[in-house]
Amino acid sequence: MFKAERNTSTLGSTFSLLELIYHATVRSIRKSQGNAILGLLQNMFQTILLVVTFYFMFTLLNMRGSAVRGDFLLYIMSGIFLYMTYTKAMSAVFGSEGASSAMMKHGPMTTAIAISAAALGSLYTQMLSMLAVLYLYHAAITPIEIYDWAGAMGMVMLGWFSGVALGTVFLAAKPWNPPLVGMIQQIYGRVNMIASGKMFLANLLPHKMLMLFSWNPLFHIIDQARGYTFINYNPHFSNWEYALNVALVLLAIGLMGEFYTRQYASASWAAKH
Repeated sequence: MFKAERNTSTLGSTFSLLELIYHATVRSIRKSQGNAILGLLQNMFQTILLVVTFYFMFTLLNMRGSAVRGDFLLYIMSGIFLYMTYTKAMSAVFGSEGASSAMMKHGPMTTAIAISAAALGSLYTQMLSMLAVLYLYHAAITPIEIYDWAGAMGMVMLGWFSGVALGTVFLAAKPWNPPLVGMIQQIYGRVNMIASGKMFLANLLPHKMLMLFSWNPLFHIIDQARGYTFINYNPHFSNWEYALNVALVLLAIGLMGEFYTRQYASASWAAKH
């Protein structure tokens, strides 16, 4: 009499899964900040702080000449938004519930639902923050003109997907050595402050410098996003197909690694001695 009834039809199972992902996503969003408004404002503040920091850095170092002809602040924001989306998605998936988590004791809960919830929660927060900052800039300072809205938004989604894929790889490796994997994940996020290429354009880099950054999918995504954002910029040394292919490969590796880890993961792994 206490057993929950489940709809075994394909449609019913699909709606049940979507409902689980929805509730897990809400929990994931509220886990970091109990108040939704304060959480959004905190994320907006982080974004605005990065934009202001890079604006003054570009001005003090006299690097404004390396930007695209057009709105300079929009040029900075195009890099910051994609960097934040990528990094936050990677961190959210990395910090999601693992196979040995107490949440996995609930029958319907799985690691796939936990990963999906963390990824969607990150996307929701970042999209709201990005749109709010863009609206404030558009309404209070100067009207925004974006050459190809659909293409620019596609690059935002690709940046999010790439972050999710890499986060899945880190999540699969985390139970084997949490401190080491956590340190690698943090170092990679810090390295991307420079390696993401949000401070310069691929078209203006010499070949030797270009080779240092072309391995990074986020570098390609940001450069392509600026091509869609500004009518005066046509990226020649980056392509979004490379970033998509790398993300698909990383996601496949991460899911296979997570499946393998789930067979051996134990709560005693995290025990302190």
